[in-house]
Amino acid sequence: MIYEMRVYRCIPGRLPALLKRFETITLKIWEKHGIRQAGFFTTLIGESNQELTYFLAWESLADRDKKWTAFQADPEWIDARAKTEADGQIVGNIVSQLLVPTAFSAVK
Repeated sequence: MIYEMRVYRCIPGRLPALLKRFETITLKIWEKHGIRQAGFFTTLIGESNQELTYFLAWESLADRDKKWTAFQADPEWIDARAKTEADGQIVGNIVSQLLVPTAFSAVK
């Protein structure tokens, strides 16, 4: 299993819009493409309280490439993203890391 950690650094004041988009739109589209989330988190204490960090679980790199490419090209996602950003950009920066659990990890 491969885990992807994604950190979205929002434009100031836009975190609520990002959270709403995930909750009401993005997760449903991910479900259609078989993308499995492994947790969502906002920052309580840290550099910025305008961040959303989440994890995705992938069977392999090929699984990730296939599903993520299909999601990014999905007309429903492209339209929804444009509509949710009609009043301005939401995310200023995205950092992504692909992670592999260690032999002693509680997560496999």
